[in-house]
Amino acid sequence: MKVVFMGTPDFAVESLKAIYNAKYEVLEVVTNPDKPQGRGMKLTASPVKQFALENGLKVYQPVKVKNNEEFIEELKKLNPDAIVVVAYGKILPKEILEIPKLGCINVHASLLPKYRGAAPIQWAIINGDKKTGVTTMYMDEGMDTGDIILKQEVDIRDDETTGELWGELSEIGGKLIVETLKGIEKGIAPRTKQSGDFTLAPMLSKEMAKINWAAQDALQIKNLVRGLNPIMGAYSLLNGKKIKFWKVEVATPEEITIENMNFLRNGTVLISNPKDGLFIKTKSGILKVIEIQGENAKRMDIKDFLRGNKIEEFSYFE
Repeated sequence: MKVVFMGTPDFAVESLKAIYNAKYEVLEVVTNPDKPQGRGMKLTASPVKQFALENGLKVYQPVKVKNNEEFIEELKKLNPDAIVVVAYGKILPKEILEIPKLGCINVHASLLPKYRGAAPIQWAIINGDKKTGVTTMYMDEGMDTGDIILKQEVDIRDDETTGELWGELSEIGGKLIVETLKGIEKGIAPRTKQSGDFTLAPMLSKEMAKINWAAQDALQIKNLVRGLNPIMGAYSLLNGKKIKFWKVEVATPEEITIENMNFLRNGTVLISNPKDGLFIKTKSGILKVIEIQGENAKRMDIKDFLRGNKIEEFSYFE
């Protein structure tokens, strides 16, 4: 089978690697243009491009795919049996979807129709889901609305972060896409229309990273922290300074019990010292901070942080 692969981030690398190792003929790897990164804003290739170049694969980096006649003609000349798309970052127009004889196949990091969109892994964790998975599907013109081929479900651990789940699902995606392509080759791949209620997983915004102490309880804040780790980190302001939270837990009664807390403002610091750590009142429940980052500082264990930084008890996060 002749394949064109389209993808950009490290999540897509596992699928490209699996296809390459399975000896499929990768005609071309399509990825986003190099972007400036880091303090020096040096142009940096995507993880998919880096893998492709390391393995002698041809790379194409169109700025856009819609109304790009040069790119469309390139794909037509290649005449792939299938186009595999994994977190490419651009919506494919109908004229590209119709090029491969066996269709355009997508690897998506959720159990469709749940979490259609750009950030399914993050939203599964932020919403406190206990299960998620990977779906392969035939692409159509909608956003993750195509017919389902295969699914694989996984459990989400209570303390699992987006970064950890990202790695796990990317490996599953690699295995599932090879199984999918084998099924398509043999003419035995299932094809099931999506049915039932669907949910969306839109791109994350900087605004949602700010903890809302008035509206969010301890578990919701924990899930937000997990969901934004390591992408951007959840944060709050303390005395006008930005504090990022990288790991937190819901405190148990054995760890802390405060009587008559109701009169205290949500976000109030209940305990703060290097011996016991940092505990904060929320809308419901108490948040135990495990790992934190001060403004213009590095991530630290909370007890190490408090040895060098004073957070006053009964001060409050905004």
